[in-house]
Amino acid sequence: MTMNAAGGRRKPPTIHDVAREAGVSRGTVSRVLNGGHYVSPAAQEAVNAAIRRTGYVVNRHARSLITGRSDSIGFLLTEPQEKLFEDPNFNVLLRCCTQALAAHDIPLLLMLAGTQDERRRITRYITAGHVDGVLLVSSHSADPVAEQLHEAGVPLVQCGKPMGRGSKVSYVAADDRDGARDMVRHLLSLGRRRIGVVNGPMDTPGGVDRLAGYKEVLTEAGLGIDERLIVSGDWGRASGEAGAERLLAQAPEMDAVFVASDLMAQGVLAALQRAGRRVPQDVAVGGFDDSPAALASTPELTTIRQPWDRISAEMVRVLLAQIGGEDPAAVILPTELVKREST
Repeated sequence: MTMNAAGGRRKPPTIHDVAREAGVSRGTVSRVLNGGHYVSPAAQEAVNAAIRRTGYVVNRHARSLITGRSDSIGFLLTEPQEKLFEDPNFNVLLRCCTQALAAHDIPLLLMLAGTQDERRRITRYITAGHVDGVLLVSSHSADPVAEQLHEAGVPLVQCGKPMGRGSKVSYVAADDRDGARDMVRHLLSLGRRRIGVVNGPMDTPGGVDRLAGYKEVLTEAGLGIDERLIVSGDWGRASGEAGAERLLAQAPEMDAVFVASDLMAQGVLAALQRAGRRVPQDVAVGGFDDSPAALASTPELTTIRQPWDRISAEMVRVLLAQIGGEDPAAVILPTELVKREST
């Protein structure tokens, strides 16, 4: 900062101060601040060093008037607000995306749109240019938000594979189907043959692909598909508990259960305990996500780890590339089986 003429309060450093400190023109500083195009590595390093020494902070409002950009990204969760606090995956993803964007000095705006009215308002806000792009989380097949934003030309990356859309929307996803296959193969390797599943909603990509992986492995093993062993929940703990109760009533001989989320698996464990079934002696339980819920369970959950840090970093990378003019992209990341006490 610099002192004013009266020696009073310091004024914030300006782009002119940075240019003088770096020994370059104001135009060079401006090009560095707007992406570093047509700037030599030496000049860019000199400007960055001058910014650190002077404590210069970009005036985002002034820059947005010049560039036409807001210099911010939206994190849009199209689920009821309580899901943000109930499901630990959303919090992990939000934190990791915030950290990934911080490396680019870009703030993340949290947007919750769990109802049709909220989605309409948020869509108007986004398409009015208040954010440069959107990280979309938990979109169901009936949710029109992704299609509307895509048609409006808003850079967009979805967490999870898009469903039922002809348009080309960028996405980053874990390999849900392969993760489910790994878990069911693990349960089979333990000698379990009556393996139930508490699946997620079938209007979500995770619900579709995890159930497909479950069925594929049982078919390959020659065990066939028993519909009495298949129930669905909504990813929440209560639905896992209700699902386990249905399985116990429909197929009391069940000796293992694959649960499509760790949060639902907590409910499954509660139902099994209430029914007097020991885990893993009587019924082995495998979850999905490797969220904090897996370690908070008793016993701790064997689960499928989703690489949330990599998912977040890739979502940010793909979105920034799209904002920069690159084509939409699709990224599928591998999952990992994590063995604990529940199997």
